[in-house]
Amino acid sequence: MDLESIKAWFTIENIMDLLSEYRSFGPIPGILLPMLEAFLPFLPLFLFVMANANAFGLWFGFLFSWIGAVAGALLVFWIFRKYGQARVLRIIHRHPKVQKGMNWIERRGFGPLFLILCFPFTPSALVNIVSGLSNISMAQYMLAVVAGKMVMIFTISFVGYDIRSLVTNPSRTAVVLVIIAVLWYVGKRIEVKMNMSVKKDEH
Repeated sequence: MDLESIKAWFTIENIMDLLSEYRSFGPIPGILLPMLEAFLPFLPLFLFVMANANAFGLWFGFLFSWIGAVAGALLVFWIFRKYGQARVLRIIHRHPKVQKGMNWIERRGFGPLFLILCFPFTPSALVNIVSGLSNISMAQYMLAVVAGKMVMIFTISFVGYDIRSLVTNPSRTAVVLVIIAVLWYVGKRIEVKMNMSVKKDEH
């Protein structure tokens, strides 16, 4: 099975079926899916969060998604902070774009990092890796992740907790699509601004 086939399998229906099949494990599947996305960023975090909100309700779905996403981000950060100088990871550490990202995060600290993590369409996996390799303090990073992911996960949970109404209520569908479009646009603008800042710092 190639990567495209794996991506195609991840639909809201399939994820909800998966959560239903492993319902006997309680919240564990709902926590593990967002956690796994931190290591495999091609997985659709947006769909995992929406499926959790539908399977467990808005508040529990939000809580399980938030715990999983934060735990995954912190694990990635810890791995790269602890083993970033190891021979296997040294190539990543020396990559010019990673170096620029590290310098950007070290200079700007909590505020911009929190803002980046608030939006679901910014490259949070890359942010976790670069933060782990940088000299930003663990406390600053943890605070940014916990707060940023809370905003992002709750927004997605609120948008998608009642999938059925998206079919039966066209006006709600329109609002959801607008919110998703705005989140995508703002996330991309932040990414562009971040890249521009890095280029300015180079000059």
